[in-house]
Amino acid sequence: MENRGFPVISFLPPANVISSHEKFLCDVEMHQLRKKGTVKTCKLIHCPKYPSCLFFQYNTQLGPPYHILVDTNFINFSIKAKLDIVQSMMDCLYAKCIPCITDCVMAEIEKLGMKYRVALRIAKDPRFERLPCTHKGTYADDCLVQRVTQHKCYILATVDRDLKRRVRKIPGVPIMYISNHRFNIERMPDDYGAPRF
Repeated sequence: MENRGFPVISFLPPANVISSHEKFLCDVEMHQLRKKGTVKTCKLIHCPKYPSCLFFQYNTQLGPPYHILVDTNFINFSIKAKLDIVQSMMDCLYAKCIPCITDCVMAEIEKLGMKYRVALRIAKDPRFERLPCTHKGTYADDCLVQRVTQHKCYILATVDRDLKRRVRKIPGVPIMYISNHRFNIERMPDDYGAPRF
């Protein structure tokens, strides 16, 4: 990150959370810097707060049975590759897997029409856990990114490049994808025994 001559005061919570005492200390510190002539303005950087489960080398909330959020195109590509979703997930992770599907993904599959009726039948499988959505709209990518950001206990299963790019920016979220007619996983900690290819 480029500094441009500004001193950087980091690790401050958002402005509405800063207490009056902390604000006073920050103002005193800035006054002392201005007095020395080293600074004319100050640039505050707010660091995002990460959950405590990520303070170790790996995400401690991940563990068998794995909860795997499934995207629309992941189901479609699994059908094309002739893979049973639940069995292939278990073969990939060597543990019990619970595929989860949100209301937004289900609505997206229903909108695709009769051409994707097999995908809809798979999505309604009783082995899939249904997750209700409280937000408005049915754009599944935003829903999945929001859910993965809030709760670090999920693995995201998708083939969509844009969605994978968005999720890679979120720490502690492994991504399951399809390659060479099998399920693979990236960013999974070694401690959980994820296969290395």
